[in-house]
Formats: sequence, structure tokens, C-alpha cells
Amino acid sequence: MTHSLHTLSCRLSAILLVVCMAMTSRAQSDTIVGRHEVTNAQMVAIGATEILDTYLSPEKYSGTELRYLSHTTRVEADSRYTQQIIHQASLCNATDRSGDGSEVAGLYTFSYARHYNWQLMGGRLHVKAGGMADLNLGAIYNTRNQNNPAQMRLSMMVAPSAVAICPFRIKRLRCSARYELSVPLVGVMFSPNYGQSYYEIFSRGNYDHNVVPVTVFSAPSMRHLLTLDLKWKKTTYRLGYLGDFQQAEVNHLKQHVYTHAFMIGIVRHFKTIHIR
Repeated sequence: MTHSLHTLSCRLSAILLVVCMAMTSRAQSDTIVGRHEVTNAQMVAIGATEILDTYLSPEKYSGTELRYLSHTTRVEADSRYTQQIIHQASLCNATDRSGDGSEVAGLYTFSYARHYNWQLMGGRLHVKAGGMADLNLGAIYNTRNQNNPAQMRLSMMVAPSAVAICPFRIKRLRCSARYELSVPLVGVMFSPNYGQSYYEIFSRGNYDHNVVPVTVFSAPSMRHLLTLDLKWKKTTYRLGYLGDFQQAEVNHLKQHVYTHAFMIGIVRHFKTIHIR
């Protein structure tokens, strides 16, 4: 019995030794192929909005917008480039001047940007510039219309993008001021033609210039963001202003959505390592 236990123990020890050697060999062969510093801000915003869509109504509608924004910046070690990924989801309710009619609008926007980085003024000013692609998907619903009660918002735009960051201190409080700007230059958007119904487009298949190329002249738009980060103890808070001005005139139809919003959120900083 004692001999059997001794033999079993030796075999288990040998198996464990082989497993450990294999794991050590695998660990030695693993290579770190990338390190990233990631900054993620989760923010909510509330503000005033104005909506005009002449497909639904010649009236302008004014109201309140609620928006959620996830803003992520990835910096690769030993690289002058950064990636920026933004998710936005907004919902607003607006009424006309008489208060008799209302419109409800919702929009999801995905943005991806790649920036080149400069360190100026001895590191006291960080400047980034590059390109950004926006994908927008949403709808506007008019509560008074019966024949054409809704309008789809679908577009893809390419824009130059710039960021300026200025870190500073107020006594022991670490702060950072940040300004972002993007102005779409070219893209495509969906739009019914003047007098055309969605029934004609989707049920009867009557295409009438519904996928429209747009430029900065037919769709002059701008989105800018001014924020202030305040690090208190181990938590970084972000306060800011969002100005989002989207407009277009295509197929003899005019539309715009103007938003001014106050934002508040929390910022997280962490690092990721990619191993191959």
C-alpha cells in the first residue's frame, strides 16, 4: 500500500512538472504586441433643441433634448496617433409656436476618428488633428400628420476633426480643459423627394434620388464640445457644453436640428495590454 502511494505521488509530481514546464515555455513565447492607454468618459446631457423638417411641417419645433454620450480615446504607446470612438443616443420632444403640435425625435450617432498628436508649450498644450467618420440613424415623428407622420434620419459623413487639451492645476486640484470640433465635408444621406411618400419608396419601389450625395455646401453642419475635467481624490468628473448643429437642404426639402446642451459625467483612465 505504501509503495503504491509512493508510486502515485511520483507520477503526479512528474505530471505537474511537465505542466509547469509547458506553461513556462508558453509564457516565454508570448509577446506583448501593444500597450494602450484608454480614457473613457460616460456623460449625460440635457439642453434645448430646435427641429425643422419641411417634409413633415414648415413649422419649427422647440423643446428639450436628453442625450447619452460615451467618449473613448485610445493612445498607443510610442505612437503619435490616437483613436477616438464616440457613441451618442439622443431623444427629444418639441412643440410648435402655438403649442398645438409636437414632434418626437431620436438619433443614434457612431463616430470614429484618428488623430495625429502634437505637444506644444513644453507639454502644457496638447493638439490633435485628423479625420472623423460619422454614422447617423434615427427618426422624427410628427404627432399631427396622418399621411406622412415620420421622417427617417440616415446619413454617413466624413469630417476633419481637431482637439485641444490644456492640463492645469488649481492648488491641489488637477484639471484639464478640452475643446473638440468637427465639420462634415462630404457624405451621403437618405431623403424622400419633394411630395414623395414612404409608401412609394418602400412598398412600390419607386426610387427618386433618395440616396443623395451631400457636401459642406448642401449640408453645412458642425459639432463642438467644450469640457472641463476635475480630479477630486480618485475620481475625475467632467462638466461641459455640447453644441450640435446639423442641417441639410436636399431634394427641395430643408431640415435642421440645433442643440445646446449641458453635460456632466465621470472619466476613467486605464491601460490595456495585447499579448500574442
